[in-house]
Amino acid sequence: MDFGLSNEQEMIIDSVKNFVEQELYPHEDEVEKSNHIDESLAESIKKKAIQLGLYATNMPEEYGGGGLDTLTLCLLEKELGKANFGLQYIVARPSNILMACKGDQIEKYLIPTIRGEKVDCLAMTEPNAGSDVRSMQCRAEKDGDFFVINGSKHFISHADMADFVILFAASGSEETSRGVKKKITSFLVDIGTHGFSVEPGYNSVSHRGYHNFILNFDNCRVHKSQVLGEVDHGFDVANEWLGATRLSVASMCLGRAERALQIAIEWAATREQFGQTIGKFQGVSFKLADMSMELHAAELLTLRAA
Repeated sequence: MDFGLSNEQEMIIDSVKNFVEQELYPHEDEVEKSNHIDESLAESIKKKAIQLGLYATNMPEEYGGGGLDTLTLCLLEKELGKANFGLQYIVARPSNILMACKGDQIEKYLIPTIRGEKVDCLAMTEPNAGSDVRSMQCRAEKDGDFFVINGSKHFISHADMADFVILFAASGSEETSRGVKKKITSFLVDIGTHGFSVEPGYNSVSHRGYHNFILNFDNCRVHKSQVLGEVDHGFDVANEWLGATRLSVASMCLGRAERALQIAIEWAATREQFGQTIGKFQGVSFKLADMSMELHAAELLTLRAA
């Protein structure tokens, strides 16, 4: 398969690379030390990203997004992935699950998020339910035109930056060939809704400046108009729209690995021991060669999938 890039793709890569080096790299040391990104800095980065057309590049042009194809988006994600995670995330790629918005939800949530006027976050993981979505305990019970939500979510990324949450909750059950399974409904829940609180999450060993949070729902009433997709079919919404995030994560990891390898190569070329640079020792050079080979293999697999 030919992975030769088009002129447009080359231009996009160059633009993102320059943006990362000029607007993100200079702030990394401070973020690593403080574990905090100043609000004014975040707004400045967002504004420049929007001006350069780098914001919401994963969303359709018809709604104001960049409309990038899957391969080009992966190339962009790789370049952004080289920077501190908290800084690069400011150049938002909104959750494409928002494409399930309909009616008034499009003007209230989808378009403002693409424009950078609102920020979303995804709330699926629970203390006893991670990848096993149907095991979640957070529940939504119908009460007239409302749903009453009770339960909690944890490890919810950037909830401190979000204006609303894309929430998944159990809304019923059904008999299947494998026993009783929970029905899942997804909701759009505004930050500040009565009965909904956000608490600090857990300390992480990486992602300085980018935090996770615990979301608690205590008789939180959400109107039926806030249902994303169809009632009891949140699992279908997730399956349809969340698959693309696998490629985004893979591409971002490629960028991080590539930068780490480059740092290692530079160190091996300048650090001296026993009268020569350590890169001249086979024990080091062979390891660097293996790292490069594995990285190129991972890149080819990712691009093939894209």
